[in-house]
Formats: sequence, C-alpha cells, structure tokens
Amino acid sequence: MEIIDVIKTRRSVREFERKKVEIDKIEKILEAARWAPSAKNRQPWVFIVVQNEETIKQIASCTIYSFVGNAPLLIVVFLDKSEMVDRTKDVQAIGASIQNMLLAVHALGLGAVWVGEILARKEEVNKILDAPSYLELMAVVAVGYPVERKRSSERKSLKEIAYREKFGISW
Repeated sequence: MEIIDVIKTRRSVREFERKKVEIDKIEKILEAARWAPSAKNRQPWVFIVVQNEETIKQIASCTIYSFVGNAPLLIVVFLDKSEMVDRTKDVQAIGASIQNMLLAVHALGLGAVWVGEILARKEEVNKILDAPSYLELMAVVAVGYPVERKRSSERKSLKEIAYREKFGISW
C-alpha cells in the first residue's frame, strides 16, 4: 500500500478481537515509532509495551474509555525529560512517533486508537508501571486486530485550511 493510502485510510479503532498481537508486529510498530523525526535527533520517547491483562485493566481504570480494557495490547508513550532542552520540540517529536506508530499499525492490518484523555490521571498510570520521575506520560495507544466494520471520516477541504503564499489566497 502506498503511504498516502495508508494515511488516508487509517482510522481510530475502538473495538478489538480477542486475539494477541504477534511480537514481530509489535517490533515493527516500535521500529516505526523510533524512526520518527526529533529535534537534534534527541529521540525523547520511551515506550512500555503492556500485554498482561491485569495491567491493561489497571491502566483502563484510569480512563473514562472502557474500550482500553478490551485491547490486547497497550503501548504507553512517555517523554524522557532527563535531557530535555526544548519541551515544545520534544512533545512534537512524541506526536510524530505516535503518528508513525498508528500508520504502521494500520499497514500491518491492525487497528489502534490514541488515548490522550488518560493524561488527567498520569500519576496513577506512572505508579502502575513503576515509571521513574524523569518520564512524563504522553499517551496510551490501544492496539489490536480490529472488529470489522466500516469506518469513515471527513476532512476539511484544502480550500478551508491551505493558502498560497500568504493568508487570503485560498488553495
């Protein structure tokens, strides 16, 4: 599949089959995430792969979204603050790594959803995972084989969001 097709057909998946994700696919997802761009190649991300059902349930209890507890795999994404120089650039890099992860998930025939709401209870998640204080929770990505159903999404037109040379000259 061409990358533009992967980008355009990726959707957030919140219903998963009760099937484990194979280790080779997990490694490909992590590889995609670690090859994201970052300022000065700092690579400020740390990932915890969670497959234990009890740990998944504990993490799920920290969010309002019940589907998190039904995912066979969670990838918990942290910002490593130990050598942080520019928070904005590092957070942008984390976002790029998560997007790479989501695209790899889709290309591998899996589904995922980026959960940011869980940040309201980041201290609890940190405690569950024994995360050191220099790591800051950025997101949880729930991953699994998607329950088949049609998923669609609309996007604003380029005319609404893009301009030529300066504001006022619509695409």
